[in-house]
Amino acid sequence: MSHNSLFAGIDVGSSFTKVVLLDPAKNIYGSDIRFSGTNLRIAAEHGLHTALQHNNLDSRIKRIVATGFGRKNVVIDNQNISAITEISCNAKAAQFYYPNKALSIIDIGGQDTKIIKTRDGKRISFKMNRKCAAGTGMFLEELALKLRVQPTDLNSLASESSNPNSISSYCTVFAATEILSRIREGAALEDMVRGAFHSVVKRVMEIDVLENEVVLTGGVIAHNPTIVEIFEEELGRSVFVPPFPQLFVALGAALYALEEGTSI
Repeated sequence: MSHNSLFAGIDVGSSFTKVVLLDPAKNIYGSDIRFSGTNLRIAAEHGLHTALQHNNLDSRIKRIVATGFGRKNVVIDNQNISAITEISCNAKAAQFYYPNKALSIIDIGGQDTKIIKTRDGKRISFKMNRKCAAGTGMFLEELALKLRVQPTDLNSLASESSNPNSISSYCTVFAATEILSRIREGAALEDMVRGAFHSVVKRVMEIDVLENEVVLTGGVIAHNPTIVEIFEEELGRSVFVPPFPQLFVALGAALYALEEGTSI
């Protein structure tokens, strides 16, 4: 196999499409994150092209593995593409970063939240949140809209809070009504945001018991490190956050691509 070969993982999520390129030594050679939009095939094509272009690489892709919500929409000319679930890709990336450990992986995405339990890289169990936005990125986007702040400002606001206002509602619609009540009561903006962060953590922890070491991944974790602090407060112990948590699942897909490409 040529040392110039590259292996691509493409994670097509409902909100964002992520691409990771690996070389044969498992070094990350390039990456891209973009809105998925309404044309998932185009998002995947452009993401792969940009990951190559930004790193002055030619298209020497030997193998591609697609994952995520839109994995079956990925079609790249002249490329043989495998589709693997994001559950398996989470487990693969976790084994890469945290080998030989029993883990509870929490993947908080835009539309859903998953808890995947693994041991030595093998999946033991898997649970997902209810058909509701509570405990997901969508919940935080709705919060930002209601509070008239940018989603990117939520973490800095939450970090300034000294008295978080709890939000007890399970439903995003009811939570929005509860926020209006907090506004009427004169609650500080930063306290409402941190209270919402606590609500996200609480909803996630209700999905399953968090045994063993906990790994936090996904775009919500990447952009809101205060949520990591709250998890550690609630659990009473430290948690793992991998490098570039939003790219975690795409990395797992790229690792599968490397395995497939080197076995040919």
